[in-house]
Amino acid sequence: MMFRPGLALLSLFLAAACMAALPPASAYNTDEAKVGSLPLPDPLQFADGSRVRTAAQWMEKRRPELMELFAREMFGRTPLGRPPGMRWTVTSVDRAALGGKAVRKEVTLAFAEGPGSPQLHLLIYLPVQPVGVNRRSPAFLGLNFFGNQSVSADPGITVSKAWMRDNAEFKVVGNRATEGTRGVHASRWVVEQVVARGYATVTAYYGDLCEDRPEGLAAGVAGWAGTGSTEARAPDAWGAIGVWAWGLSRAMDYLSSDPEIDASRVAVHGHSRLGKAALWAGAQDTRFALVISNDSGAGGAALAKRNFGENVERLNLAFPHWFARAFRAYNGAEERLPFDSHTLIALMAPRPVYVASAVEDTWADPRGEFLATLHAEPVFALLGRGGLGRSSPPEVDRPVHGDALAYHVRSGKHDITPYDWAQYLDFADRVLAPGRRP
Repeated sequence: MMFRPGLALLSLFLAAACMAALPPASAYNTDEAKVGSLPLPDPLQFADGSRVRTAAQWMEKRRPELMELFAREMFGRTPLGRPPGMRWTVTSVDRAALGGKAVRKEVTLAFAEGPGSPQLHLLIYLPVQPVGVNRRSPAFLGLNFFGNQSVSADPGITVSKAWMRDNAEFKVVGNRATEGTRGVHASRWVVEQVVARGYATVTAYYGDLCEDRPEGLAAGVAGWAGTGSTEARAPDAWGAIGVWAWGLSRAMDYLSSDPEIDASRVAVHGHSRLGKAALWAGAQDTRFALVISNDSGAGGAALAKRNFGENVERLNLAFPHWFARAFRAYNGAEERLPFDSHTLIALMAPRPVYVASAVEDTWADPRGEFLATLHAEPVFALLGRGGLGRSSPPEVDRPVHGDALAYHVRSGKHDITPYDWAQYLDFADRVLAPGRRP
C-alpha cells in the first residue's frame, strides 16, 4: 500500500486540533456485536497476490515485505544500528544483594564518545552461583516506567535522574524520581522469584532513551539521531516506540558481552506501551529467543481491524509521538491496513511468543490479542513449529502453552502481576531450556 500524503496531512491537522479534547474511553466500541469484520490480511500471501509456499520464501521475501510495511507505515524506520562509538561501563557490583540471594550490577551504556552522548542505565540481578560454578544465566530483559529503583526496594539501586511524568502516587515530583519511588513497581518485576528460578532480570528506564511526551523526539536518542520534532519529522521517521525497541537491542549488545549472561537465551518482554516496543524489538532483532507481550493492546498484540477498545485514531491523537506520522493515514480507516497484529507476531517465527491479557482490560481487547496469536499460527507451521493447539480463547486463569505460541487471560485489570510472571517462567523453562532451539 502506498502512503498517501494528503490523508496523512489531514490526520496531522486533526491530531493537533483534537489533542486537547479526546473522547472518553466510553466513546469507543466495546461491543462484540459491533467489531470490525474479518478476513485479515493473509501473512502467507505476497504483495503481488501469489502464495508463500516454503520457509525460504517466507524468510527471504515475504518477511522482508512485511518488515518494510511496518517500518514505513506504522513504527517508522530505525535509522541506525549499534553505534560505532557505543561503549559501556560497569558502575557497581554487589555479589550479596537482596540479602545474599542475588548479584546486582549496574551498567551504563553510552552511545557515542563525549559528554553529550545519550546514556542507558541497566540494572541487572543475577542468580548467585555455587562456589566453583561458572554457569551463564538466561535472562528476562524489559524496560520500566519509573526508573530502575522502582523495580525493587533494594537501597543499593541508583535513583534515576532522568525526566519522568509527575505522579503523586509513585512519588515523582518536579518531573524527577524521589526516594519514595523505590520499589513502587516491585510487584511488576518479582525480582527475587525470577532469580530463584535461575534467570537474570535486566531492566532500564524507558525515559533514558526517549521521554514519553511529544517533546521527547527532539531530545534523547531521537534528537541525537536527528529525527526532528514529533510533527516536523519525515512521515516514515521512527517514533518513541521505535526508539524504545532500539534501546532493547542495545541492551542486548551489552548482554552478549557479559560472561555471566547466556545471550542465546534472552527473553524480551514489556507491559502496555512497552509491550508494543518489545514486539517491534523482537521483530527487528532475531537475537531475542523469546518475545513476551503483556496487555500491549492497540498498536501491539490486539487486532486493529476489530476496532474494539482503543483504536488507531485514539493512539495517534493521544500519543502523537509513539508511531510514525504515516500511521495517521489509518485513523478511522483500519480496514485499509495492509497488515495487522497477527502479522507482527508472525515476524517472530520460529522463535516463541507469549501474549497475555487481563479479563477486565477491555481497552486492550483481550479477545483481539488471542485472535492475533491464533492467526499467526500458519507462519509458525510453515517454519515447523506448532501453535496454541486450540481455536477458541481459554478460560480465565487457564493458560495455554503451545509449542511456540502461548496465551493466557488472567483475572483483574491492566497490569503485570506475579501470576503473569509465574506463567512466563513456566513457559521459559521449556522453550529456553539449554540445548533447545528457540
